[in-house]
Amino acid sequence: MGTALVTGASAGLGLEFAWQLATARHDVVLVARDEERLTRLARQLEAAAGVRAEVLPADLTVPEDVERVAERLRTDERPVGLLVNNAGLGLNQHFVEGDLDAELRALDLMVRSVMVLSHAAAGAMVARGRGAILNVGSVAGLIASGTYSAHKAWVRTFTEALAVELKDTGVTATVVCPGFTHTEFHERGRIDTAHYPEIGWLQAEDVVATAFADVRRGVVISTPSLRYKAASALLRIAPRSAVRAFGGYRRALLDEAIEGRDGA
Repeated sequence: MGTALVTGASAGLGLEFAWQLATARHDVVLVARDEERLTRLARQLEAAAGVRAEVLPADLTVPEDVERVAERLRTDERPVGLLVNNAGLGLNQHFVEGDLDAELRALDLMVRSVMVLSHAAAGAMVARGRGAILNVGSVAGLIASGTYSAHKAWVRTFTEALAVELKDTGVTATVVCPGFTHTEFHERGRIDTAHYPEIGWLQAEDVVATAFADVRRGVVISTPSLRYKAASALLRIAPRSAVRAFGGYRRALLDEAIEGRDGA
């Protein structure tokens, strides 16, 4: 695997990806907006694991920053053997009444940057005859719950299509589709999770370990935990009307969260 590049590396699943890669003795390129936080993490990884940790600050909603990261993926100097497209955000708003600029930033972050960086990485990796791309999707991509679901549905389908195109090249594409996972994601998005039972939550270290195991085996769709495998199977065969009804339930929870936030 050599060097791995992780987007959204400063927090949440990205932080766990970085630590598991470093402890497995892989050099890492850390990408996120917060340069100070990335630098602190890089020093910790180097001290704890004895690997090289490169800091690449970038805002992946900005095309010029995305291109800088893409150039790092294309270079043959300390080539990147694994790309982890992890960066994401939760908007915690309805589309119709919400801020369109925020929606466009989310689209740039979770769709456009994934496409651009995957294109850069795949081109370089195919030329070398080896490599892997791991995109972070979500079980939410199987339901109808706002534009986040739409973005993650795109990531899933895109990764499957990429895997087909990469067949027999020595390069693989995997999408990991976790459910609710204990990270900073919901807190940063000001998303109230009080309604979700603890049994539905996964640990970040388990999600990441499963994802890496599936990358090594060439699995295209990685779904951590038996309960989310079962939920995903059910959602794929359920009538779309039932899927939309579940999205309506999620909307009701979001209404409560927004009311609580605005009333705070």
